[in-house]
Amino acid sequence: MSHATHQAVTTAELAPAAWEPLLDGVSIAVPAPGADVSWDLVEEPGGPSTLWLRADGTPIEVRFSVPLGDAAGYWHPRVGWHRTLLADWEGRSVASLVDGHAAGCLYDHSGATLLTFAAVDPVPETTLRFGVSEENDTYVVHVHLPASDGPHRLLLVPRAESVAAALRVLRTWFTAEVAALPVPDSARTPVYSTWYAFNQQVDAESLEIQARLAAELGCGVLILDDGWQRHGHGRGYAGCGDWEPDGAKFPDFTAHVARVRGHGLRYMVWIAPLLLGPRAACHREWAPYATRPATVPGAAVLDPRHPEVRSRIVEQCVRLVRDHGLDGLKVDFLDQAMVYAGDGAGDVGAAMGLLLADLRCALQTVRPDVLLELRQPYTGPGMAPYGNMMRSFDCPADATANRVRTIDTSLLTVGGAVHSDMLLWDPAAPVEAAVRQLIGTFHSVPQLSVRLDQLPAGHRQAIGFWLAEWSRLRPQLLDGTVEPGRPDELYTLVRSTADGVCVIDVHSDRVVPLRPAGQHEIVLVNGTPADGLTVAAGEHSRTVDITVHDPRGRIIDRCRRVLTPGLHTVPVPSMGLATLRIREGGTQ
Repeated sequence: MSHATHQAVTTAELAPAAWEPLLDGVSIAVPAPGADVSWDLVEEPGGPSTLWLRADGTPIEVRFSVPLGDAAGYWHPRVGWHRTLLADWEGRSVASLVDGHAAGCLYDHSGATLLTFAAVDPVPETTLRFGVSEENDTYVVHVHLPASDGPHRLLLVPRAESVAAALRVLRTWFTAEVAALPVPDSARTPVYSTWYAFNQQVDAESLEIQARLAAELGCGVLILDDGWQRHGHGRGYAGCGDWEPDGAKFPDFTAHVARVRGHGLRYMVWIAPLLLGPRAACHREWAPYATRPATVPGAAVLDPRHPEVRSRIVEQCVRLVRDHGLDGLKVDFLDQAMVYAGDGAGDVGAAMGLLLADLRCALQTVRPDVLLELRQPYTGPGMAPYGNMMRSFDCPADATANRVRTIDTSLLTVGGAVHSDMLLWDPAAPVEAAVRQLIGTFHSVPQLSVRLDQLPAGHRQAIGFWLAEWSRLRPQLLDGTVEPGRPDELYTLVRSTADGVCVIDVHSDRVVPLRPAGQHEIVLVNGTPADGLTVAAGEHSRTVDITVHDPRGRIIDRCRRVLTPGLHTVPVPSMGLATLRIREGGTQ
């Protein structure tokens, strides 16, 4: 990267480069003073086009420029809440195997895309600069790629009607190219997690009570989070590194795991294998390999570029699974490896690729159907070989954030099932508060994290109903064609369709268009505070049988209606659900 790139406040101040037309109004420039750089675009009908870039073993900068038109927002895997149009002096991102993906999508106010791209290689540390060029009235994306022995490849998707449609093209391409970790059915069943329910105050007896109740409600997996290990107390990570069970909390950990599995649950344990804290017995031995502090409190980060570190982590993880009969691991804080990024001592993404490949191979030897949970931001296509449960980032009790983050994650997830952050709510609150959390995660695998034995009967009744409905609709919610709308509108109307069934969940006061062609069932989920949803029927009249459930799942109305073209109110209560079954021959 040139010195000018570091100093320039806006992209207009960078050294000029020759722009050439690329695709659908997008222009490209590849400045490379003193280097022999060439590029060409190979277009593939029905799929992404491939931009080949050859730079003779030197770092390369690729600049894209798009006329502003009616641009509304820019989505990328680490977008967070900044999903509108930033200025180019503000838009920055870093990507690596365990830190997002070098990808992005610019879209307009109709939802249609203006630019969609993704790097083929997910591993190298890649920096991106993006935003509105105030001087040129354009939107720009600059991708800085490190030196490579071979050509770089970027995928570009032709303009599509929505961000989701454009990213489906990328997912389809990566699915064909990536050898994803197999996904057992248990990775696609509701989970009980201990974190918000217990934090670190876990013990065998309490968890076995929760396991029985969770299994009765339809959960298939239990995840024991932080606190099971020796020194696992007090917020922070100063005790991390030994990964041995706390004998006071779990006098016989292996027997405890077996008892929980006896309820029909698979058992996973949390581990943060890169973290090394000063209270760990192994600290003195391994401190020379952990020279930088973590961005989480109390620990340093083991440098995965050392083969000794990689071997130790693999051995620890395999020992846990083998010795205690575990079904898998929740592998946390892999993105902490990025504290070593850019220090000149080797590519962190490449080292993490070696570590994760070794870990996958070793764990599958012990447990062929191993479960591995990964978490934003390391859930992109490059992580598909290493995890089969892709969880959204922490957002306790925030149903909106859970909805947004799970959908963000799903837009580029390949292979694994997308999971929600754990669900937390106040047991003293009305049942609607619990249901709101479940509805917020409807398009992902829900993870519960409340003390089930302390919930009111109405809450347990509601959980049972909604988990049963989620399981019934799983083909639509996890595998169907999902259209969530514009990212900057926070996905307030999400439509999932498969096998003639359409699920629509609504989270703001808006008219819901019904598109019943080819469908025999429409499920309306009312995530708004208002009772009743306004729907817009199409040009043909349809006769439908409507069944309405209240938040607890009780049937409160059954009726037959003729939906003539125009607006209609469906009497589904707030946090309730209505099923519309379209009668054969009911079109007029």
